[in-house]
Amino acid sequence: QVQLVESGGGLVQPGGSLRLSCAASGTISRFYVMGWYRQAPGKPRELVATTTTRSITNYAQSVKGRFTISKDNAKRAVYLQMNSLKPEDTAVYYCNYKEDRLDVWGQGTQVTVSS
Repeated sequence: QVQLVESGGGLVQPGGSLRLSCAASGTISRFYVMGWYRQAPGKPRELVATTTTRSITNYAQSVKGRFTISKDNAKRAVYLQMNSLKPEDTAVYYCNYKEDRLDVWGQGTQVTVSS
C-alpha cells in the first residue's frame, strides 16, 4: 500500500511563489505516474502536472511556464514549484500516485493566492 503526505501550502500574494512537497511511503512500483491535481470551490478536480518514472512531464495549459514538477527518487518525493501565482490558482492541491490498478490520493493542502 502507498501513502502520500503533502506539505507546503499556505497564503501567498499574487506574483509570489510556493513549493509543494509530497512524500510517498510504502511499496513503490518501478513504473508509476505521480502528480498534482487541484480543486477550487465549486469546481471539479483538475490536473496540474504529472511526472513519470522516466521523468516525462505533463502540465495543464494554465500553469505552463509558471509551475515546475520535479521528483527525488531517493527520497520518494515529488515537488511542485509554483511561481507567478495568480488568484485563480487558489485551490486545494492534491498529490496523486498511479500504478497499474492502484490510484492513491493525499489529503490535500490549501493554496490561497490573495492580496
